[in-house]
Parts: sequence; C-alpha cells; structure tokens
Amino acid sequence: MKPLSKAMAEALPFEAASDEDLELMLLIREYELTVLELFAEGLIKGTAHTCIGQEYIPVALNPFITDGDYVVSNHRGHGHYLARYQDAEGLLAEVTGRRGAVCGGVGGSQHIHRERFLSTGVQAEGIAVGAGIAWSYKHKKQEQAVFVYIGEGTFGRGCVYEALNFAGLWQLPLIIVVENNGIALSTPQSCAMAGSIEGRVRGFGIDYMRVESRDPGTVRVQVGESILQARKTCKPLVLEFITDRVASHSKGDDTRTAEELAAVQERYWYNRMKAAGGQRFLELEQAVRGRMRSLRDDVMGREEAVWSDV
Repeated sequence: MKPLSKAMAEALPFEAASDEDLELMLLIREYELTVLELFAEGLIKGTAHTCIGQEYIPVALNPFITDGDYVVSNHRGHGHYLARYQDAEGLLAEVTGRRGAVCGGVGGSQHIHRERFLSTGVQAEGIAVGAGIAWSYKHKKQEQAVFVYIGEGTFGRGCVYEALNFAGLWQLPLIIVVENNGIALSTPQSCAMAGSIEGRVRGFGIDYMRVESRDPGTVRVQVGESILQARKTCKPLVLEFITDRVASHSKGDDTRTAEELAAVQERYWYNRMKAAGGQRFLELEQAVRGRMRSLRDDVMGREEAVWSDV
C-alpha cells in the first residue's frame, strides 16, 4: 500500500471520518475539558496535562494495536488510554481519587497501569521501558509489538538515543509515535533542536514516516503498510505526527502569541470537522457531552478511594 502524497492527504474531506472515530475523538476531548473544569474547581490534586488537539492520533492508531501489544504512554496520556479502553469512568475516578479508579487513585493523571498499558510522568522513561519490553518480546519469540508515545521535547533526553540505538541494533518490534506539537512546555522546537527528528532517527538505521493529516482514516492509509511491515520484519519504526497542542502545557502556562494560538485553532481537527460535519457532527457531540456530564456527576458523588482498594 503506497502512502498518500501530502497533497492527496490534505484533499481528502474530514466528513469522511466514521461516526465511531468521531465519537471517540469527541469522548477524549470532552474528558479533557472535564478535567480542566474540575481542576479549576479545586477538585483535582496535583497536576494534569491534557491532549486537546492531539486526540485523533491514538484514535487513528488504535486499530493497529492488538490485545497482546504493549502501549507505553507519557504525562499527556489520557487520550492514549481512552483510545485503547474507552474507560472514561475509571480514568476520571483515578484522576479525582474516587472509588472505581483504574489504579485505586494512587496513579493520578500521569502514572496509569492496566494490563498492557503504562504511562509515566518521567520524561523519556517510556521509550527506555518500551525498548526493554520489545526486547523481551523478541527474546521470547513472541509476535507482539510495543507502541511508545513521546513528544518532540523528549529528544532532549539522552536515554532516547540509547533506546534508539538499542532498538536499531537489535531490530526490536518497537513503534515510536512522536507527537510533535512544536513546543515543549514554553520552548519552541526551533529554539531547542538542531537538525530534524528524521535525521536523528535515520542515523540509527530506523525507518521513519512523517504524518501531517489529522483525519484518522487518512492517517491509517498512510501508516498502515509501514506498521504491518514493522511487525512482519520485527524492525523499529518511528512515526512523527505534526500536530498541535491546543491547550496550555498544563493549565495556565501558555506563552504563545495570539496569532500563534489563532493559527492553532484554525488547524484544530475539531473546528474543521465541526464546520464540515453539519448536523451529524452536532448530534454526536451533544450525545458524548451528555454522557460525560452524567459520568462526572456519578464519579464526583462517590467516596474517595483508599489505599486498601489497590
């Protein structure tokens, strides 16, 4: 399957997205908006980093992830978890420390573990752990792969290059998803990185693909063959998604100019799909928003989780 050209990918209409994809992206978006509301009300302890703007990436990739695969996420990982399990209830209870939390309320927003899913707030820890899991799969001659989500800012950490070297040298079934939103906390990529992510990745002999589309169906057409080939040959692959972080890094720490934020809103899949989707989009959004509001009331009405639940 030959990847689409950039021009062809951009020409495909957003309204071609399936109801299932739209519903899941809207679920992630509404979940993140709920988290921001609860934090503003003082009902979430600690911190939380939302993935608003990047919701489509795990939705697009989820069909390629089998039950036996491992997913390693990061501090901005709510969408990765929700795309895999669609468990907004357990995750909201976790973030707010309520009964029914997926990790008993001790993991919070950044440190989630469930079956073959792990997220960590430690920068670049995920890629090192993911490389180790991938090595274990290969050593045991298992057919599973490991999907690791990192951001472009993570390329400032040394263990990224150690993991890339290890993966390239041992030909590990490791698929590294780089969500490049162009800004690490408040530092633009242009101020922190010499060269390119592609150049660094290819230096280790690892296959690379750049993805600019924000439509799940188009993304799948572009990356599908590369992922299948990585599985077949048991070789690492890096997928760099050019995306945007719509919200602040965490809560109120956004240093971008009004012009930059306006450009982000113009590119935001939500705004573009809403304009193209008409009544169908509005009905899906209203249904998802209603379910999330009911879920919020349910979860926040519960007792706090206790250590004995873990």
